[in-house]
Amino acid sequence: MKKFFKGIAVECLRDNITEQHDITAIVNAANAQLRRGGGVAGAIHSAAGPGLEKECRPLAPIKTGEAVISGGHNLPNRFVIHCLGPVYGVDRPESKLLANCYRNALMLCEQNKIDSIAFPAISTGIFGYPPADAAEVAVKTIIETIPELKYINLIRFVLFGQKDLQIFEEVFSRLIQDNED
Repeated sequence: MKKFFKGIAVECLRDNITEQHDITAIVNAANAQLRRGGGVAGAIHSAAGPGLEKECRPLAPIKTGEAVISGGHNLPNRFVIHCLGPVYGVDRPESKLLANCYRNALMLCEQNKIDSIAFPAISTGIFGYPPADAAEVAVKTIIETIPELKYINLIRFVLFGQKDLQIFEEVFSRLIQDNED
């Protein structure tokens, strides 16, 4: 599903975040130490190779809601933006911290003149954030941040499972109206 909002393409699809060949930067749902983990972090580190973890060592640790940028190494993407999402029920306020992940990643794109970014569903795996609530925060934050963007022309949500895709598409359809302003 793809829509345009204020001239920027925003889309949702079911796919593997490490196989976004047409995207300049992908987002890693990272741990504080920016090391290989499970889920998205494990997949990205496996595909990128050991150089990614080596590059990330001096950037760690990061705080919840923060984002840092590294090279893509063996990925088809030039950059990886690492975000530490909140652990649901532990890191408070969850919605603000999750929104900061999306906003900070987009601001890193602006600072680095990046034209496209792919996000996973940050914090919805082992961190336990309910997917519908996470989708609401993610899409609202993207909508609020788009007016500040000069370089990005494509924002993609890449969901691994069919259920997550359906949840994001529902929120996406409700909140983003095609708008070519």
